[in-house]
Formats: sequence, C-alpha cells, structure tokens
Amino acid sequence: MTPPLGIQLYTLRNQLAENFEPVIRRVAEIGYAGVEFGGVYGESPAAAKKLCDELGLEIFSTHTPTPMMENLTLAVDTANVLGVKRVVCAWIPPERFATIDSIKAACEELNTANQVFRGNDMELLYHNHWAEGYVVDGKYVYQHMIDFLDPTVNLEYDVYWAKTSGVDPAAALRELGKRAPLLHIKDGPATMDGDMTAVGDGTVDIAAIAQASKDTAEWWIVELARCAIDMMEAVAKSYTYITQQGFAHGR
Repeated sequence: MTPPLGIQLYTLRNQLAENFEPVIRRVAEIGYAGVEFGGVYGESPAAAKKLCDELGLEIFSTHTPTPMMENLTLAVDTANVLGVKRVVCAWIPPERFATIDSIKAACEELNTANQVFRGNDMELLYHNHWAEGYVVDGKYVYQHMIDFLDPTVNLEYDVYWAKTSGVDPAAALRELGKRAPLLHIKDGPATMDGDMTAVGDGTVDIAAIAQASKDTAEWWIVELARCAIDMMEAVAKSYTYITQQGFAHGR
C-alpha cells in the first residue's frame, strides 16, 4: 500500500495570502489527499478546518510557529482547532548544530517541548534542512539528533535538503526506518540557492526514495520553497508524476 500524498501549504503561501479559499479548492481538485499547514495565511484555524473538511482534505499535521519554545501554547491551541495530532518543529538555526554540546542542547529543547505536546495527546516531529546533513565529530548531525532525542520524537525528513547537504537521502531513510514517518518531497538542482522544479524534473532520485521508504512512510508531502515555473503548475505536475509512478496516492 502506497502512502497518501499531501502538500505543505507553505508551497502556496503567496497565493494563499491573496485568496485562501480558491487555492485550497484547487489543491483538492488536483487530487491531493491532505494538507499540512504552516500558518493559516490570514484565515482563522476554525475556518481553515471547516473548508478542508468540506473538501475531504485531511489535515494530517501542522508546523509550529517559530521560535517554537516561545509559542508552545499557540501551537497546541492551533493544532487542537485544526484537529491534528502531529505537530512539526520546522526550523532550528544551523549555528545550533556546530558542536556536540549545541546539538544536544537543541535536542533537549525538543524533548522539553515534546512533553508539552504529549501532555495534549500530540506527537512532535522535527523537520530537517541542510545543516542536519553536516558532519560533526564523525557523524551526521541528524544521527547525533537521533541519539539525543526522545524515541517518541520522530523526523519529518526532507529528502531534498538532505541531498543538498551531501547526504544520500535513500540511505538515510533506510537507516531511519520508522523514525521518519513523514517525508517532504522536493526536486530541483539540489543547490542552496537554485530554483526548485516540479517533482520528477530535478536531480533527486525519487524512485530510490520510494523504495527506501516503502515500509515506513505514512505520508509523502510535496513542498517547494521556490520554483522555476508557476508554483500551482509545479504543484499539479508533482501530483501527476508521483501518483502516475505509483509512489503515493491521492484521494
């Protein structure tokens, strides 16, 4: 059974800020099974939840406000209104991964936040960028993080940023196993500042990602930070490619 295909709405942040409802309706029309929020772009969480329910879009997770530790109450309240049980810390500054001690301190903050979320019947995950693929004391930062994080804190693993930092994302997914239930799927040149592409048009070996995560991925999530073509076109092309290849399924 393939995982369902969702989209991180940060991908369409500019469009959502201008005209929220038509953009969400277009996401549903394309066929996406669910959405991950990263803010509600001027809407109330209750209105966003009502619209997604109407359209049959599952809200499977949401990113916490940044910085997370200063916004835990808001994160819990928003997740409750959206009806989600998974919340994702989307960003820790790269300088916090410079040494073993700083990595451990960052993970201790995540563990502290995790207790708050678990107390509200929620699960905390962490989303990597490029710095988690750097090597510190002979190991990748993400490997140190797995050592320091509570076993209930899993990863939302971004395969594009992993590749950008020099990590083989498929190998990392085989290593992480069930610690990476959510996957962010991007494509493009895998450079720090290059424009991304629709999934399937870039350098990421998407088939290898599918094979490596076939027994562990619970959601595939398209997320593009910027793109060489119209973003909605890229969102539709990504859906078509992923579903036609049988890597994940829509509604």
